[in-house]
Amino acid sequence: MTDWKAMPLTPIRSRSPVPIDGAALLDRLRQTGVALVCALLAAPALALAILSILSVALGPLLIGLVLANGVVPATAALTGLHRRIAGALLGTPVSTDYADTTGRNPVTRPMRWLTDSARWRDVAFLWFSATGGFVLSLLPVALLAAPVVHLTGALIDGGLFWMLLALLGGPALVVWWLITPALTRARAVAEGTILGRSRVERLRHRVAEVAASRSETLDHSAEELRRIERDLHDGAQARIAAVGMSVGLAEKLLRTDPDAASELLREARTTSVEALEDLRAVVRGIYPPVLADRGLVGGVEALALRVPLPVTVSLRVPDGLPEPVQSAVYFAVSECLANTVKHAGASRAWLSGRWVEGRLLVQVGDDGRGGADPAGGGLTGVARRLAAFDGTLDVVSPAGGPTLVTLEVPCRPTP
Repeated sequence: MTDWKAMPLTPIRSRSPVPIDGAALLDRLRQTGVALVCALLAAPALALAILSILSVALGPLLIGLVLANGVVPATAALTGLHRRIAGALLGTPVSTDYADTTGRNPVTRPMRWLTDSARWRDVAFLWFSATGGFVLSLLPVALLAAPVVHLTGALIDGGLFWMLLALLGGPALVVWWLITPALTRARAVAEGTILGRSRVERLRHRVAEVAASRSETLDHSAEELRRIERDLHDGAQARIAAVGMSVGLAEKLLRTDPDAASELLREARTTSVEALEDLRAVVRGIYPPVLADRGLVGGVEALALRVPLPVTVSLRVPDGLPEPVQSAVYFAVSECLANTVKHAGASRAWLSGRWVEGRLLVQVGDDGRGGADPAGGGLTGVARRLAAFDGTLDVVSPAGGPTLVTLEVPCRPTP
């Protein structure tokens, strides 16, 4: 089966120039191929549309329930394919949310489907695919195929009728060249509108994402506070208490045993230096001083210098990015480089980043063994930290490598 997720289609822009070159020709041929597939899929779409209506009409009978349990999953598979095609053509994913039917039996499941707006949009799409969508997809195929058929007829038959049709092939190809992107985009936009989330569903989905991100952020903040408290209690606080005890004891021994008092003061001085280092370590965990001194670029370069393998850094970001975002990206890059050293078995790593149209994009890669799990280890914490800023984490790490981690965070420099 064709892997539509990896389909080599260039997203169609509504107002792009029309260059006449090999790449444009190849892209139009691909679009025509997709149009042919969509036109052929109109037949099962029509069959499923009719069966969907029958399953609703016969719902009170057992046959209606049996029909629904076959038709609805088949419809979801077909519309899922069209969502992937439309997403590839539009350059943006087309997704939806079906109502959860986990644990429901074949009798109660169709009842849940009846109240699911996403399922009804699937049915609406079936009728579109079998009517207007079929016409939009058939036109590019017909305009390209007709000249070939006519020319073949003229060569075989040689009649005047076929010769006249062959002469019309040139204008047909010109029309095919001009309207194929528009027709393909029109169908993709229609599919995205019908099959995508409605405005209410998008808002509901966004609210759910914000609520989940807020909960995770609060949990992360509480965890960070507990960590800071633990570090202060076990480190700096204990050392400062020891300093106080040593100074107090030295004060008592100052007249009776000056040498012992002097030794206690030396220990107190050493302990106070260690306490200061503990405090600096705690501060680094909150907001690394290197970010305040050198910014995100300098901080990341400092991280790369500490990695025991060659790391190429190419980071171009504007000054004035929000400090919380810089801190989140800094710790995310630190975790990625730490994973590279610990688990990847890599001989080199690279790091690149840029700020484009209100989004900070950073990629960390290595030539190691691959197999990184985005749901395990420190990457989960990285994703949670970025989610607090509506950021995302994407991991591509096939077995055998290489590994590429992409961080994306929306942000704008402060004036």
